[in-house]
Amino acid sequence: MKICIKLAKMTLFFAVVILFCRFVLLPHVFPRKYQKEIEYFCQQYELPDSLVYGVVFTESRFEEGAISIKEAKGLMQIGESTGEWAGGLLDITEYSQEMLFEPKVNIKIGCWYLNKLINQFGVVETALAAYNAGSGNVSKWLKDEKYSDDGVLLKEIPYGETKRYVKKVMIVQKIYQWLYDIE
Repeated sequence: MKICIKLAKMTLFFAVVILFCRFVLLPHVFPRKYQKEIEYFCQQYELPDSLVYGVVFTESRFEEGAISIKEAKGLMQIGESTGEWAGGLLDITEYSQEMLFEPKVNIKIGCWYLNKLINQFGVVETALAAYNAGSGNVSKWLKDEKYSDDGVLLKEIPYGETKRYVKKVMIVQKIYQWLYDIE
């Protein structure tokens, strides 16, 4: 009888810990900052919210002023040339590089570009590799039998940073799906 009571108490304790982690702790570690902008541009560019949260978390940890070693800027780490190109195509009025630090502009360009890459490559993981390593590199890898059997899926990513990036975004996407019950 005492063993059953101890087991019940332990079960209750672990249940409370799990619930605390899911509803209190993890939302602080994996926040939904810029939710309005992310949801809007995900709808506009037909992307799952969880994927964009995964990219933003992995790229900048929601730091709108983030700058990478390669000078990519903002929440979704948009490079200067990509920003310039997208700014013109998306008719962003009086576009300047400083606008990449504005969450709304950065998320708009990032979602547009991610959508473009998914449409170009047809596979989310391949598009994420292109988002990180460049579409030219990924196009070359897809033509090489060492990296792709079918020209669509990458069986191997030769850049360690890109390989880790794709895995991390996919894991964080799953966490956002589970934590917030979103697509």
